Amino acid sequence: MIGLVLAAGAGTRFGGPKGLARTAAGEPWVARAVTMLAAGGCDDVLVAVGARRAEVAALVPSPAHVVTVPGWADGLAATLRAGLAAAAARDGDALVVTPVDTPDAPPVAVERVLAAAVRVAPTPTAVLARAVYGGRPGHPVVLGRDHWDGVVASLAGDTGAGRYLATHHALDVECGDLWTGQDIDRRVRP
Repeated sequence: MIGLVLAAGAGTRFGGPKGLARTAAGEPWVARAVTMLAAGGCDDVLVAVGARRAEVAALVPSPAHVVTVPGWADGLAATLRAGLAAAAARDGDALVVTPVDTPDAPPVAVERVLAAAVRVAPTPTAVLARAVYGGRPGHPVVLGRDHWDGVVASLAGDTGAGRYLATHHALDVECGDLWTGQDIDRRVRP
């Protein structure tokens, strides 16, 4: 299983790249995301970087692999496209995607979405599922290899795979009992 952390954006509403953000205790969000994916069942983790890429890449823990997103300023679609291209060159049936701005996401959310997806998919490469929180779509998202080309074809601008997931009837896996599912868009100021 391959994991992908989306950490390439400039974070304009946040006030800087979220790939450089840290918890109150000083732990980089990007390190938390890598740990969450690995603990949740991903044996290979990629981190897509763009804005201030060298600084973000320096925060990526081993053994995760950095994927440089040349067109990161074009939006989320460019980041996901680069992540999927990097995943395609690796060995894995599915990709578990999470954004860097969900530092409170627990590994059990990955475990739950993966387990549910595998139970209903005819093959591991056919899985298509996402976590939902009170019925609201969120992350992690699981994309079986059979869907990667279709997801790439559906990407444009600053949108991710949401439309593809909806039109292809992705399995919604409720995870609201695990955490809020909220991403952090704005920096909390004292």
